[in-house]
Amino acid sequence: MNNCTLKTVTPAELNAAAADLLDHGGRMQVAYAWFPRPDRPELRYIATVPGRREFMGWRVDAGEAPVQSLANKFPLLGWHEREIMEMSGVVFAGHPEPERLVTAFLPLTARGPLEPADTSRASVAGSLAASTLPQMSGKHVQRLPFGPVRADVVESAQFIFYYVGEGILHYHPNLFLKHRGMEKQFEGIDIERGVLLAERVSGVDTVAHALAYAQAVEDASGCIPPPRARWLRVIAAELERTYNHLHYLGHLCHTTTLKVGEAQGKLLEERAKQMNALASGSRLLRSIVWPGGVRRDLDVVAISQGVATLRRELDRYVDLIERTTSHLDRLISTAPLSQQLAFDQGATGPIERASGIDRDLRRDHPYAAYGELPPAVATRSEGDAYARMKVRIAELRASLELLDDAIMRGVPAGPLLEPCRRVPNAEGLGWAESSRGSVLYALHFDDRSRIARAKIKSPSFSNWRVFPFTVHDSNMMDYAINEASFGLTISGCAR
Repeated sequence: MNNCTLKTVTPAELNAAAADLLDHGGRMQVAYAWFPRPDRPELRYIATVPGRREFMGWRVDAGEAPVQSLANKFPLLGWHEREIMEMSGVVFAGHPEPERLVTAFLPLTARGPLEPADTSRASVAGSLAASTLPQMSGKHVQRLPFGPVRADVVESAQFIFYYVGEGILHYHPNLFLKHRGMEKQFEGIDIERGVLLAERVSGVDTVAHALAYAQAVEDASGCIPPPRARWLRVIAAELERTYNHLHYLGHLCHTTTLKVGEAQGKLLEERAKQMNALASGSRLLRSIVWPGGVRRDLDVVAISQGVATLRRELDRYVDLIERTTSHLDRLISTAPLSQQLAFDQGATGPIERASGIDRDLRRDHPYAAYGELPPAVATRSEGDAYARMKVRIAELRASLELLDDAIMRGVPAGPLLEPCRRVPNAEGLGWAESSRGSVLYALHFDDRSRIARAKIKSPSFSNWRVFPFTVHDSNMMDYAINEASFGLTISGCAR
């Protein structure tokens, strides 16, 4: 991995390495397991350190003995380690929640879905307990299982509430009802099919996933996209951010019963998607990003005209919702997330920035042409639903400014694509800052240059991990508003 400085760490050295990372202000991003040999799992930990463009990582030979859990030092790793246990069969000693997470609704099998078929290694996957709920008693305590079929056109999930009156005592989301096995589907395919699959991991983040995947391929192969392609990648990514944030504002108005605001926000979202279609041929910007560059050019004239119209309408729309007291009253002080909790539990994107954490992969780890087109990064300190809305409004305006800047400065002339060569047994890391937060792809290739392992870290997996902490001790009337303020997706979590 050229994009990541890897260090070999023994299981006995993990605690010391974790303490050193924390001392330097580092933050773990993802942990996963893969099998370079059928009977020898290897753990990978990927982290970021302030002031360093390159990611850093640890390579750990898991062996047969349990590996010490790091969830007590990096709480955000709690879900990642549970996923490793049930999907890859590696056991973590001292894990605070050694229960099934991703496969909780699948039939229990002796081995995890990502373990090699020809391995003889002992696996912990078949012995993991089902997830448990806290024991609560009391005359007025009620239990409400809500879902998986919910009102409106929404993704399947079940939410279990313990509450008294309107007050929520405890909240437990069951998010993995439709395990699609996206990472498993990457195994054995070539890089061209891989990008088509990456675009469909989370349809609303098509460009971000394709971009992170393509950059992982480029890292593994040493391929450098042409300047024009890197510029167009930025434009496509900001177009995607624009329509997602407009949808977010409309949906947030829906939850506060501001129906005119909902209609106007979704109308602007529709106009942004029509602009995408005129510029690229796809409303969701599919089949643009490709390993080595982009597959097609973009109509920058259509984008320039669309942005000019959208900006005028956006200013009027934002002015109206920010002066509607019935809307603001439901957002201000609702579901606050502290900076420490956001950091520890792994919040990403607008969620962490609304809690005062100033991080953005576009600026801190520049990719595509973001080094030449640096974005304005918005932060707030309040951490409540209002702060999350304000951060997205600021990002939306910054995206329109960045699109204007990219077009006015002139997209570089030249080719769109530099074909990536096949490199057997290579590995690569790629990333992107989507509208919801950080997307990471780690790819490992076999001796035929086909994908042996694909690890996907998506923002909703991180933000769903954080979300319940804002629901406990809140109230039922604010729940829908709180969920909408996070901008979560189920498909982005249940990969």
